[in-house]
Amino acid sequence: MTSADLTATEALQRIEGGSLTAESYARDLLAVCAEKEPEVQAWPHLNPETALAEARALDAGPRRGILHGLPFGVKDIYDVAGMPTTCGSPIHEDAVARVDASSVALARLAGGFPMGKTSTTEFATFKPSPTHNPAAPGHTPGGSSAGSAAAVAAGMVPLAFGSQTAGSVVRPASFCGVWGFKPSFGLIDLAGVKALSRNLDTLGVLARSAEDCALIVEAITGLPLLKEARAGEAPAKIGLCRSPVWEAEAEPELHAAWEEACKRVSAAVPSVEVELPQAYGDAITAQQRILPREASQALAHEWRLHRDLLSPQLATLLQAGHEQDEVQHRADIDLLERLRASFAQDLGDIPVLLTPSAPGAAPKWDHSTGKPIFNVLWTLLGAACVNVPGLRAADGRPIGMQVVAPKGQDALAISVAAWLGRVLA
Repeated sequence: MTSADLTATEALQRIEGGSLTAESYARDLLAVCAEKEPEVQAWPHLNPETALAEARALDAGPRRGILHGLPFGVKDIYDVAGMPTTCGSPIHEDAVARVDASSVALARLAGGFPMGKTSTTEFATFKPSPTHNPAAPGHTPGGSSAGSAAAVAAGMVPLAFGSQTAGSVVRPASFCGVWGFKPSFGLIDLAGVKALSRNLDTLGVLARSAEDCALIVEAITGLPLLKEARAGEAPAKIGLCRSPVWEAEAEPELHAAWEEACKRVSAAVPSVEVELPQAYGDAITAQQRILPREASQALAHEWRLHRDLLSPQLATLLQAGHEQDEVQHRADIDLLERLRASFAQDLGDIPVLLTPSAPGAAPKWDHSTGKPIFNVLWTLLGAACVNVPGLRAADGRPIGMQVVAPKGQDALAISVAAWLGRVLA
């Protein structure tokens, strides 16, 4: 066992106690990268010497903050000064950022440092990255935060930034068997991150434990989450919500995993089946109009000058967005805002939901990155969502379950997720 096997919070304790240096920790992680990266392909940009120099500088100076000495991966739609931001597209293959995204800068202020850039699907949409799933060889790591999920799952880095517009943190976390935390909409500042949908884009993190997720989000937001993750308290009641798309989208391995999860949860705390009002099903359809419309605006430059370099699937989505009626878009946004405002009230005395993270286990690598259909509603609602690993399909592929709490209830979500992690383990 080397320090690369530690969670972020375990490594932090050793660094603080003096039994581990940031440089030796980085060296152990880089050794894992050297061994596994040829197969996993999680890093479009990784400079070991730069990472080691960052670590040595931290060792030589005073403690900066709660991430002191911890490296993290950065999804390749975030700017990191001196590193390329390709967004998974040849359109930006030569782009090098001059400044950090605000979230990266805040993580640096807390004593962390970027190890490198992790792969993304094209502009965080559909076209897969070259990344493979280390937890399910031959299968996709999911998207769009493919490299972040795979790098954490492979033991290359303890923490990584991702983003979610539909299901791009929770789904790859589920497929790769790691923790994924998509906080409430707007909690993490978006400055310096390539936009896709102004009403849906949400930054999140992937990590090895609930505590690790809480640690990095607390570091960049100031919201006191780490103590909640460490407490990991059971909720007074939990809602079991298959979601409005269950009948059409749930795969056989999800049926089995869901029954197992519900059995364990129901044995531990009071639980109740939850079926949401029809408006929530309508919202899923609305999301499928909101995303193209706003993506066509966010990627207007690429559409105008580099249309031939877009994948056919993304080009089709952007064309549909340009053809949409703005009156319909405003109606869809009105629905989004109404449901965000009423979600907690509609849950009544149920503080938190358990719901699937994905339709099933990871599909084959050459098929697709998997569907985000079990995530789009919660992203649209701006909810706090945490993928909790622990269950598996019959062939060993990971299957995660998702804790969902209303917008602003991030502390509740991470606390219940930590509890659920023990239940599923």
